[in-house]
Amino acid sequence: MAAETENTTQKAVSSDPEVLAIATFPESNVFNHVTNGQKTNLVITLENKSKHTVTLQAISAALLNPDTNALTKNLTSMKYKAPLLENVKMQIPFSFYSETKPGDHRLNIWVEHSTEAGKFKVEAYDGIVTIVDPDFSIFDFKLLTSYAMVLLILGGAGYAAYVSFVPQPKKGKKAVAGTSSVSEPVAVTATGAGGYQEEWIPEHHLKKGKGGKKTLTSGDELSGAETSGTEGRRRKGKK
Repeated sequence: MAAETENTTQKAVSSDPEVLAIATFPESNVFNHVTNGQKTNLVITLENKSKHTVTLQAISAALLNPDTNALTKNLTSMKYKAPLLENVKMQIPFSFYSETKPGDHRLNIWVEHSTEAGKFKVEAYDGIVTIVDPDFSIFDFKLLTSYAMVLLILGGAGYAAYVSFVPQPKKGKKAVAGTSSVSEPVAVTATGAGGYQEEWIPEHHLKKGKGGKKTLTSGDELSGAETSGTEGRRRKGKK
C-alpha cells in the first residue's frame, strides 16, 4: 500500500501543470497582419489552474511553412522569470519583428514555464497570419532619415576621393603687409624722333617753348604767298 501511494504521488508531481495560455492580436489588427520591419504586438493571457507553484520562464515564437510545417524563421524569445499565481489571470505583452517574404505563414507562439518537477511548454497561438510589406510614403520620417544618412555618407566619400586623387591648385603668395604701393606711371611726351620727360625740364623753358610756337592757318599761308609775290614784283621794278 505504501508503494502504491508513493507511485501515485510521483505521477501527480511529474504530470504537466494545468496552465492556460492564449495569444490575441489587438483590435486594431483584426486581420492578423504582420508587417515587415514593424513591431507586431500581441497580448498573452496566462492562468495557472494547477495547485503547484509555476514560474513563467519565456515566451517564444516562430514562423512555419503552412503546407509542410517546416521552420521558416525563429522570432523573438522574451525572458520573464515571473511567478504565475494560482487561479489568477495575467496579461503579458509580447511583440516581435518580421523580415520575411510576404504571403501566408503559420505563426506558432508557445509559453515555457517551470515547476519543482521540471520545465514545460504550452502552446499559446497556432494559426495562419499574412505577412505584408509596409506602405511606401515619401513623407515617411524614417525613410527620409535613411536617405539623408546615405547621401551624407556618399557625399563625404566623394569629397575625400576628390581631395585625395584630384590635384589641388597651388595658392599664390600673399602680398607682404606694409609694402609701398606701385607708383603711378609717368606721362611721357615725345617730339620728333626722340622723346623727353617734361617733369625733368624746368618750368620756364616749357613756358617759353609753348608760348613761342605758333600755328599757321590757311589764311596765314595765303597772306604769306601774296607777300612773297609782291616782294618779287618790287624787285623787278627796281631792275
